[in-house]
Amino acid sequence: MSSILTNSSAMNALATLKDVNRGLNQTQDRVSTGLKVASGKDNAAYFAVSETMKGDSGMFKAINEGMTATKNSVATARLGAETVSDIAQQIVERVAFAQTDGVDRADVQLEIDALVKNMGTAIEQATFNGDNLVDGTKVGVGNEVTVVNGVKRTGATFGTTSFTFEGVDLGAIKTAMEAIDVGTSTDLAADLATAEGQLAASITASTSLGITENALDGQMEFIDSLTDTLDSGVSSMVDADMEEEAARLQAYQVQQQLATQSLSIANQAPQNILSLFR
Repeated sequence: MSSILTNSSAMNALATLKDVNRGLNQTQDRVSTGLKVASGKDNAAYFAVSETMKGDSGMFKAINEGMTATKNSVATARLGAETVSDIAQQIVERVAFAQTDGVDRADVQLEIDALVKNMGTAIEQATFNGDNLVDGTKVGVGNEVTVVNGVKRTGATFGTTSFTFEGVDLGAIKTAMEAIDVGTSTDLAADLATAEGQLAASITASTSLGITENALDGQMEFIDSLTDTLDSGVSSMVDADMEEEAARLQAYQVQQQLATQSLSIANQAPQNILSLFR
């Protein structure tokens, strides 16, 4: 039966065209944004998880930036400790040389004084961004120093986490070296033992800071890998597959043209009824 009031073919063609246009618009949105899940409307579960993971990734990146500053402070302190260790070795050599018969010990003491002064300069200059981790007046031996504060997640609960290390006092080494005076000493063997003991202390300080720096490197590498994993996880859930979207876009464009032609043909059907009345 043909009707001029109800055109079923046109209705079906129009519904098809609307579906095609809806799919085409969605595909164009994905192509333009690069996202298949841009809001909770697209996929509520994926959107909620991805937003949480994005927040975690941003948090870890911020922690890593804080660790970078701390690592630089520790690296600077380690360099200072290694410099003090080198100078301590030279002082040990000068004290040992002072025990040689016929040596002018007053001249040797002048060399030692100059080396101790250089040691003090190295301690003062081992500063990064205002942090001096080898100055005994600021960091005491055996005192734990928090260099990094962070956040950890346990399920839906957040908590704080921190990285700590023991303070290093290179100033005490300098003070002990200053007390050595081979020019007036009556026990050079004891002076040599003191110098060697301070050399050992400076080596221990350098080693301790080196271990701390290495630990920070390990933490930073782990956090880098962790943020990469989080970002990849987010990408797998919300990013659009551009090859797939490109193929889908072309298919929708062809379907749109065919649906438009089908609707045009269906709309011409009532015109054919006029021929029955001629």
